[in-house]
Amino acid sequence: MTGHAQTLRPFLSRAAQLYPDRELVARTATGTGRYTYAEYAKRVGRLASALRTAGVGRGDHVATMCWNHDRHAEAYYAVPNLGAALHTINPLLPADDVRTIVAEAADRLLLVDASLAGALTEAYRGDPDAFESVERVVVVGGETPDLPVDAVDIDAFVADHDPDPDPGYPDLAGDDPAGLCYSSGTTGAPKGVRYTQRMLWSHTMAILTPAGLDISHHDTVMPVVPMFHINAWGLPYAATAAGAAQVYPGPSPQPADLVTLIEDEGVTLTAGVPTVWLGVLDYLQDTDADLSTLERIVVGGAAPPERLIRAFDDRGVEVVHGWGMTETAPVGAVSHLKPELRGAGYGTRLDKRLKQGLLLPGLEFRVVGDDGDEVPHDGESMGELLVRGPWVTTSYYGRDAADDEAFEGSWLRTGDVVTVDGDGYVELVDRAADVINSGGEWISSQAVENAIMDDERVREAAVVGVPHERWGERPVAYVVADADDRGALIDAATERVRGAYPDWWVPDRVEFVDAVPKTATGKFDKVDLRARFEGSLDGSVDAAPPDEGE
Repeated sequence: MTGHAQTLRPFLSRAAQLYPDRELVARTATGTGRYTYAEYAKRVGRLASALRTAGVGRGDHVATMCWNHDRHAEAYYAVPNLGAALHTINPLLPADDVRTIVAEAADRLLLVDASLAGALTEAYRGDPDAFESVERVVVVGGETPDLPVDAVDIDAFVADHDPDPDPGYPDLAGDDPAGLCYSSGTTGAPKGVRYTQRMLWSHTMAILTPAGLDISHHDTVMPVVPMFHINAWGLPYAATAAGAAQVYPGPSPQPADLVTLIEDEGVTLTAGVPTVWLGVLDYLQDTDADLSTLERIVVGGAAPPERLIRAFDDRGVEVVHGWGMTETAPVGAVSHLKPELRGAGYGTRLDKRLKQGLLLPGLEFRVVGDDGDEVPHDGESMGELLVRGPWVTTSYYGRDAADDEAFEGSWLRTGDVVTVDGDGYVELVDRAADVINSGGEWISSQAVENAIMDDERVREAAVVGVPHERWGERPVAYVVADADDRGALIDAATERVRGAYPDWWVPDRVEFVDAVPKTATGKFDKVDLRARFEGSLDGSVDAAPPDEGE
């Protein structure tokens, strides 16, 4: 005898039954809305009913191009509860990529924020045939875009449907689809990962635990990571499952917006990339904000600079470092301290917290070298991280050719070069594509970046390998900084790198830029940076700034 199917639906029904008065607060372009879980379940049911009337059923794909708000949160449950897949599209992707993934996914219906209609229109006009499968566009929060596709305002779309928390949802199995997300495509064409109900259920169970993100009904959760980016790291599902209050910061929240929401709503847990929290730290220097409710910040997408963790430690806020990727739905590891480490010195504890951490319960991992053999867990030996588990994909959607390179049987080849120390903590050295091979030795661009950014004058730093006639590659740093004396800043950065790593890890050159280019997911665009550097380096390792005019 088997148990009940592992699906997302019980998360919302439980929240509505046991925590009917807990609130979801959503900031939008027009104001702030408040909804109880009881009201939320009814709104989800009404949207699901409207989608079903529009022809959406089991196996279909419903796309969204939306910010973090209540309407997007409704789609997070309404679509999967019908047995369809919620396809969250990153509106910051190039128009060509948007066209590619809409065509490949064959999305039947698309929800779009009015403020993002321009991105949709640009993609559509480039090749209307790519949108052939889209039968209707539903617009949230404003005027409908001028598209030769049937478009309707969301209020009109749901107007004829009763707000019923159970509008007659179909019976679902764990293998039924629930979500679809595409990678950013920075190293090739975007690749789609389709999530089943069981995958997202398993991921939710894992991040609810103390070994995950330790979310409970005591929490008020604010996902700053966009809801179009790998399901906002699973927080909308986990918060609902726990009965936690939820806060959605709306379109393009600035540091002041985030701090105000933390203060006003009593946020206890929030999550986003390190650059978001560096911006918040800058804002806090000039304001007397009350962050007394905030207990922890989950960071991912890039390793946090040491000064970020130290600064929030001083404010009584724990920065929790996590690792994951689209293929792992996404959270795969979280850096919590083992019991035997809690009494260690601050430096030792900080060193562990800076690592990507311990694999979540339910996952298995291996670290293999170029020869395919596993490397020792000594904190120094590097290899590629392979993982498998119930919420790790085993194939790409519609990309059989990509599977041959990305998977080894049931194992996902992550493309991440890591070390594992004797305590089992995984540390990301670099993406395989971003490791700098200098004279046959590896340099971690990420480690050098964090050493440079451990200076409050440095706002961003990205390090890439560029051609060198003798060593093959040498590191060049692109830096955004508030410093009148750039030479002194370079000297300080050089000493920090030399203090932690071999001399030959010091960048050969530092380029000061107004901004480091970003990918659609907010990561440093190293493909762009490498393309900016013309020719090759042939000088010594001197970390000198470029001459004027270079």
